[in-house]
Amino acid sequence: MKKKILVAPLNWGIGHATRCIPIINWLLDCNFTPIIASDGDALLLLQKEFPNLESITLPAFNIQYQKKGKNLDLKLFTQLPHILKTLKAERQIIKRIINHHKIDGIISDCRFGIYSKSVPSVIITHQLNVLSGSTTYFSSKLNQLQLKKFKEIWVPDFKNEANLSGRLGHISKKTKLNIKYLGPLSRLNKTEAKTEYDLMVLLSGPEPQRSLLENKLIKELHYYKGSVLFVKGKIETEQTKNITKKFTVYNFMTSEALEKAINSSNIVICRSGYTTVMDLAKLGKHAFFIPTPGQFEQEYLAKRFNTLKLTPTCSQKDFNLNELKKVETFNGLNMEYSTPNLDVLFSLF
Repeated sequence: MKKKILVAPLNWGIGHATRCIPIINWLLDCNFTPIIASDGDALLLLQKEFPNLESITLPAFNIQYQKKGKNLDLKLFTQLPHILKTLKAERQIIKRIINHHKIDGIISDCRFGIYSKSVPSVIITHQLNVLSGSTTYFSSKLNQLQLKKFKEIWVPDFKNEANLSGRLGHISKKTKLNIKYLGPLSRLNKTEAKTEYDLMVLLSGPEPQRSLLENKLIKELHYYKGSVLFVKGKIETEQTKNITKKFTVYNFMTSEALEKAINSSNIVICRSGYTTVMDLAKLGKHAFFIPTPGQFEQEYLAKRFNTLKLTPTCSQKDFNLNELKKVETFNGLNMEYSTPNLDVLFSLF
């Protein structure tokens, strides 16, 4: 009888869900039965990618952003009671899910309430350190205390110095955390493709910042002379396509379509979320990063790759067409990926 593995990504943007796609495919290849568990856009995306798999709706965190990113840490602090309440709800529901669905193992992507002492539980995260400005030391220690509840911690990056996550995914060897480095995860593959678009805009992340960047880019790119593909990153029931004089616009794309689109685009404008970074590095793309205001992780990654002369960056409020010209002087992202030994990876189950 096939063992059932619960795969539960956090619904914070769609990055956690998309990087679980190769994990789910590997489980299927190794004769496991994955069961999907999440909420909102993350759940909807995985349901579209794997329509034949059973899925479960988990409690929603519904983290609220605000227009001024500089107050994000305060905004998140005020939502702490709701976050803790949702974590408690996760811990309660996971017991019922394990018993009702006969779960043999758990792979959580940044859902700290989805674990159990009764079945092997793994968490996927690239954040061993949580950057939070002046409180980074305390937020990182608190994060590591939560990670200790899991049997293994899977970091989607390389262990050595030639890595993508930098200080986010690498900590002192003295730590007692049981860490496995998988190598970067991406649902996409690099292919030889004819250039169809000079520029691709790939939006993602929570509101209202997603919409604010969408409106900003539509205004700034009105005078761009090349062809533009605009993917809004809005996961809806049906895919839509709208062609204007300036843009070809999709509300969202599934993996196959997105892979083709990125491969056939010269430059990608996007957030510097870690999943997006992994995708672009695998496809060897030139990019321009606009980090979500107030997200220390995205700001750190954007600055890191700018310093390494791989991708330029600027703040959301400062972006204009002149900033885009910087791409010509940067090397772009490019990294070789390989599949880990799946027998070893899934030996826990």
